[in-house]
Amino acid sequence: MKRSLFVGTLSLAVSGLLIAGAGTPASAAKGPRAVSPKPSKAQALRDATAEVAASPKTVKAGAHDTFLSHDVTVDKDGTRHVHLDRRYQGLPVLGGDVIVHSAPNGELRSTSLTLKAPLTLSVTPKISKQRAVAVAAATFKGTKKGSRADLVVDATAATPTLAWQVVVDGTAPDGSPSHVHTLVDATTGKAGKSWNTFHSTVVPGTTANAPQTTAVAGAAASGTGHGYQVGDVTLGTNSISGGYELKDPTRGNGETRDAQNKTVTNDSPPAGWGVAFTDTDNVWGNGTLSDRATVAVDAHYGIQATWDYYKNVHGRNGIKNDGVGARSFVHYGVNYANAGWDDDSFSMIYGDGASGQKPFTELDVAGHEMSHGVTAATAGLNYFGDAGGMNEATSDIFGTLVEFNANSPADKPDYLIGEKISTTPLRYMDDPKKDGVSQSCWTTGTKNLDPHYSSGVGNHWFYLMAVGSGSSSYGNSPTCDGGTVTGLGNDAAGKIWYRALTTYLTAASTYADARTATIKAATDLYGASSTQCTTVEKAWSGVAVAPTATTCGGGTTQPPSGSNLLSNPGFESGATTWSASSGAITNDTGATAHTGSYYAWLDGYGSAHTDTLSQSVTIPATAAAPKLSFWLAIDTKETGTTAYDTLKAQVVSGTTTTTLATYSNATPSGYVQRTLDLSAFKGKTVTIKFTGAEDSSLATSFLIDDTSVTTG
Repeated sequence: MKRSLFVGTLSLAVSGLLIAGAGTPASAAKGPRAVSPKPSKAQALRDATAEVAASPKTVKAGAHDTFLSHDVTVDKDGTRHVHLDRRYQGLPVLGGDVIVHSAPNGELRSTSLTLKAPLTLSVTPKISKQRAVAVAAATFKGTKKGSRADLVVDATAATPTLAWQVVVDGTAPDGSPSHVHTLVDATTGKAGKSWNTFHSTVVPGTTANAPQTTAVAGAAASGTGHGYQVGDVTLGTNSISGGYELKDPTRGNGETRDAQNKTVTNDSPPAGWGVAFTDTDNVWGNGTLSDRATVAVDAHYGIQATWDYYKNVHGRNGIKNDGVGARSFVHYGVNYANAGWDDDSFSMIYGDGASGQKPFTELDVAGHEMSHGVTAATAGLNYFGDAGGMNEATSDIFGTLVEFNANSPADKPDYLIGEKISTTPLRYMDDPKKDGVSQSCWTTGTKNLDPHYSSGVGNHWFYLMAVGSGSSSYGNSPTCDGGTVTGLGNDAAGKIWYRALTTYLTAASTYADARTATIKAATDLYGASSTQCTTVEKAWSGVAVAPTATTCGGGTTQPPSGSNLLSNPGFESGATTWSASSGAITNDTGATAHTGSYYAWLDGYGSAHTDTLSQSVTIPATAAAPKLSFWLAIDTKETGTTAYDTLKAQVVSGTTTTTLATYSNATPSGYVQRTLDLSAFKGKTVTIKFTGAEDSSLATSFLIDDTSVTTG
């Protein structure tokens, strides 16, 4: 139960802080800057460099940190958002990325990150690369084609560790390309987190209830397609000598090819793999599976519809926002019952489905898979933990919005994923648990699920945002808190999630971070007092993601009830307004808050130690029945009924300290609300104080949250 503390200040040599691609850091001294309504991305990066160098504490930077540019966004009003990847002593830091948010004149406003403190660890491994590769390879299922390993810092854990990140490339048992990443502790040799950067529509093996394409000589053309899933559509094609090919010059040369029912012989479909679809009359497919081009029509239209959605709704020019189109391979494998996105080759594959299924070339599946590429290019959400669920949810959300934006009569828009492939949908957004494996409500165990199942929390949130709770023509959506949510429609809900994804979320973000990010996004787009912002809050509460420090009103989480005289009563603004021992107010995942993310953790070291927590408050003379209330949890390694470690709830009035109550290791418990009488202090300004004292052995932790002083 003992937690790590980061004590003292780690100085940063400004000259040692470098951001690749930004040039030499500007002086740390701040001075006036000319306001540019729309600065270039290069200027935004240079200004962010200067701000990080001047204020390293804001990004938890130490003397050995350097940064690489990941993505830069500049709003219409010139506000900048610079996403940086962190390196520590030259090693990539998983969960160390940061977004620097700056005003139009380049002045720092805020940062988004999940790293809690500057890194201080050795980068000398005790386990060899060869041993790490052997450990990871032993867990790989399928046909191995090769492996690689590099040292990284894993900052996604409570305590950052040095690890070998081993990537085993190959082919999974079901024929899917496979890039399995495994973190092997570089000190102990123990295998840790594992994830696959080939993203499939369903979990591989289950049954469903990059390079730029060089344009060939020719010209853009408009073809007619008769698809199996999408019906009759108009396609962007390319005119070539003797006819046409399924390549769209108007959408970054997005191309569809025939995999000829083969699986990749390497770990990714390379450029030029398979066979191009060509035609003499620019009419493709016949609407049935007797023509191999029929499902190619589905896939090619999927590229087109996804490109158009991001371009027309969000102003995004292709998946990476660089004008480059994706490549699709249809007829992948034999009875291959999946589809997937491979970011390494910037391509998609579609299977024809198992017996009793239809081809996986459904429109929302196309939007789903290519949206994995958008996530990789923006927030870069990890494919494990809460972030993994949000990665998958993002693809379901935007796949659904692609379907609605296309509004095809052959595929009526809905909030079901892959409903045309089999007799039952792959996933339900109105109530995800209906598939029997996904979660509709967030729990502390959500992070341990496969991302396809933990995605249910994000999918349910989006449905509540767009449609609302209760019964509708699209489904019946319950809320986890019993509340009612009135939907905003797809446009507002989609824009809020897109801005959160591209502007505020980082690789290791949690669902709690997503609540914060979407409140910020809604505030940016519609205002802090808008219906859109308050709906964001209601929808997150509706999927059991508790309030954080960020609220639509700009305040902090309020106590359970009553008019509270304490400021920052739930600690969601950190140590603001409180005086506390170092590290006492925390969001450390070693323990849990009663609500929100932050709480006060007194003691818990297993050695002689005293922690204090206090705040001054004035109790009105007119108070009818003033009370101090707080939630307290006691976790201990002690046994028996002797009080070795104690917590005192006290009131300091002048030079007199009054102990209202004493709690100890003798009565361990989960969170219990405690209420104490303050009538003796009416008309006085006093200090509410908690003092935790621990003896020299066996730890006892006193966890305090949701405090209040009320007048009665």
